[in-house]
Amino acid sequence: MRVFLDTSVLLAACGSGRGVASEVFRCAEANSWILLTTPYVIEEVLVNLPNLPAEATADWARLRPNLTMVDNGLTIDRAAVFEPAKDRPIVFSASAWAEVLLTLD
Repeated sequence: MRVFLDTSVLLAACGSGRGVASEVFRCAEANSWILLTTPYVIEEVLVNLPNLPAEATADWARLRPNLTMVDNGLTIDRAAVFEPAKDRPIVFSASAWAEVLLTLD
């Protein structure tokens, strides 16, 4: 199963080794989940990572190799009407590449 992880999930996994977001990484291999993300999400993580405790950077270095990078989704083949423009790259990318979008929003 292809699971798209958005910024909130990645930051949560970096911020706490005990939370549900971290559990996704622990369960991925055993369940044959492919964890997907995009350059857009990675950039958001890098911008927000300094706001987390110092250990989060080490967590990110450990988690990052478990992610499969896919291209940013910039368009979609159906009508999309929703306000937060920052969510469009997430929703469009997940629609293009994944079976599941995992977000904490």
